[in-house]
Amino acid sequence: MSALSEGLTQILIPLASLVGIGFALLQWFLVSRVKLSSQDSSNGYKQKLIESDEEEEGINNLEISIKCTEIQHAISLGATSFLFTEYKYLGIFMCVFGAIIFLFLGSVKGFSTKSEPCTYSQGNTCKPALANAIFSTIAFLLGALTSVLSGYLGMKIATYANARTTLEARKGVGKAFITAFRSGAVMGFLLAANGLLVLYVSINLFKLYYGDDWEGLYESITGYGLGGSSMALFGRVGGGIYTKAADVGADLVGKVERNIPEDDPRNPAVIADNVGDNVGDIAGMGSDLFGSYAESSCAALFVASISSFGISHEFTAMSYPLLISSMGIVVCLITTLFATDLFEIKKVSDIEPSLKRQLLISTVLMTAGIAVISFFALPSEFTLFNFGTEKEVKNWHLFFCVAIGLWAGLIIGYTTEYYTSNAYSPVQDVADACRTGAATNVIFGLALGYKSVIIPIFAIAIAIYVSFSLAAMYGIAVAALGMLSTIATGLAIDAYGPISDNAGGIAEMAGMSHKIRERTDALDAAGNTTAAIGKGFAIGSAALVSLALFGAYVSRAGIKTVDVLTPKAFIGLIVGAMLPYWFSAMTMKSVGSAALKMVEEVRRQFNTIPGLMEGRVKPDYANCVKISTDASLREMIPPGALVLLTPLIVGTLFGVETLAGVLAGALVSGVQVAISASNTGGAWDNAKKYIEAGVSEHAKSLGPKGSECHKAAVIGDTIGDPLKDTSGPSLNILIKLMAVESLVFAPFFAAHGGFLFKFI
Repeated sequence: MSALSEGLTQILIPLASLVGIGFALLQWFLVSRVKLSSQDSSNGYKQKLIESDEEEEGINNLEISIKCTEIQHAISLGATSFLFTEYKYLGIFMCVFGAIIFLFLGSVKGFSTKSEPCTYSQGNTCKPALANAIFSTIAFLLGALTSVLSGYLGMKIATYANARTTLEARKGVGKAFITAFRSGAVMGFLLAANGLLVLYVSINLFKLYYGDDWEGLYESITGYGLGGSSMALFGRVGGGIYTKAADVGADLVGKVERNIPEDDPRNPAVIADNVGDNVGDIAGMGSDLFGSYAESSCAALFVASISSFGISHEFTAMSYPLLISSMGIVVCLITTLFATDLFEIKKVSDIEPSLKRQLLISTVLMTAGIAVISFFALPSEFTLFNFGTEKEVKNWHLFFCVAIGLWAGLIIGYTTEYYTSNAYSPVQDVADACRTGAATNVIFGLALGYKSVIIPIFAIAIAIYVSFSLAAMYGIAVAALGMLSTIATGLAIDAYGPISDNAGGIAEMAGMSHKIRERTDALDAAGNTTAAIGKGFAIGSAALVSLALFGAYVSRAGIKTVDVLTPKAFIGLIVGAMLPYWFSAMTMKSVGSAALKMVEEVRRQFNTIPGLMEGRVKPDYANCVKISTDASLREMIPPGALVLLTPLIVGTLFGVETLAGVLAGALVSGVQVAISASNTGGAWDNAKKYIEAGVSEHAKSLGPKGSECHKAAVIGDTIGDPLKDTSGPSLNILIKLMAVESLVFAPFFAAHGGFLFKFI
């Protein structure tokens, strides 16, 4: 028996969620105290907003504030209209795919309403297959809606905070940092708390029907993870195509051809570029990490439901994954205070260490939190399902499983930071390679990306071996959850990057002084590195989540072993390993073709609008926003269809063994491609920023902006854009989504799959 009672568990989980939501609202309130325009504030506006020693040389401060408000409004409007258009398409997809889930799962037993013998709990009767079809569909819709909400709220917070961060930069870099970080924390805590609360409420509502049939209950809950990840896929791919089409168009024509600064208001693609940061890096990342969280929770709950926890109906032990997430919210809350209240940022060089400290503090505190949860929520000894056998496990075994996932995440984060930050030699070497042109820059960048895969893969491999040895597939599921347990802090750090990027863009467009732009650039450079760390976490957790889901799928499909020497499994393996390349080709080409249209439009405006280069007239921003919107909505459908249709086609036509091979192949190759693509792109971006900043003697020798070295760095950065912001981050969704979809449809594949092989 667990030391923690069921009643107390039922209180603690929703309480932690509500604390997280409350803390997010508090951070939002603190950000909202930064006023944007004279109408927002008291008569002491000027004194309140700008400290006396920071008056800008000969520039009307009120006029600048009004400009900032206008730019922020344009970015917010563009992001909101894009997401609403995207969500209309996704609404249709949700209805269609929900119907497919219902039809496939309902047909397993011919839409029978009779109770049937349980698959794992021998001698007991479980609810009919039709109930599983209905509740899996409901869980799918709930997961999809929560994922969409997570992305939308993140985008709203980011567009609310960007101009406020710009204005705070006039008081000093510390004030601007706190505004950007608090805004990121709003998103992080809302997402973590909402995800946990919706999952907890869903389980309790489903239990009203299922009663003691926990096997059926937690099998249907896996639909929640499928809903979350399917929305994340379209959010990531659509948002990624949008942002990179605009970014590549703005950079190639603006920086390389016209020699104007980044985010110059004369550049027609500049608003689309800033909108893209919010729909891709914020809304896309929010949906992505929510999907990972939902899937790792669902995988752990499903495996636990067919183990001694589920069979003996121990609710507290069963809720162990939810209690870890609850503890994570509390730990992240304490960690956030270190950045916003306990340590003050006084100079530019304090920014990156402060963000890295967040990772370390949250990991150390969470390790202690896991120990407490493992001791109080779990019985001292119990058994776990292990492919048909029962494995004896102690509660401290699970502590080590979660902790190794957590620390593997930190190692991946720090490795990513080493390979993508311009404070270290790898990125400096890439920058140095620009001396001989773009070609050597590209060669060095690619080599860096491939090399950066080594340590994360070893970290994931050790985490898998230790957690599987201690607690079988359940161990891997909770290791993934451990990596994601500090998701609120991870997302706060991640969202901070695009907010700072937008703040820099607004400063440039509003015509603020060089001093202010230097501060926002420093915030942005640190944000670039933290964004790469966030992607590292997402990819590492995706590998563990996919493996846990793969184990659950193999169990549910009734496969005894996956033997790669059999032709059925091996053809699946080799095709699965190819899928990440096919998917990357689709997304890269989509960005390329959209960027081509954007470049042509930006060139057209520069060539045909008189007075645009002199700054006498405004460019047609709306046309560029329309190009990005149309391209992303059109181009996100084929990659999405590839990922969602592959498991359905393979499972139905070739059967469960071939599908198992496909999942294993996609997991193994997808992780490698995703890490190298994300880190290569991040390194090229920061190599460019290293030259632009010109802080060290080495950097000065490569600069300044507009030099041949800088132009070579811009070309590298442009090539890396679709790698780090479209293909790389979307691949982790590919491997997770195929695995969770296979698990949800496993009863159908087990009953009716392998259609083709029956005739061969």
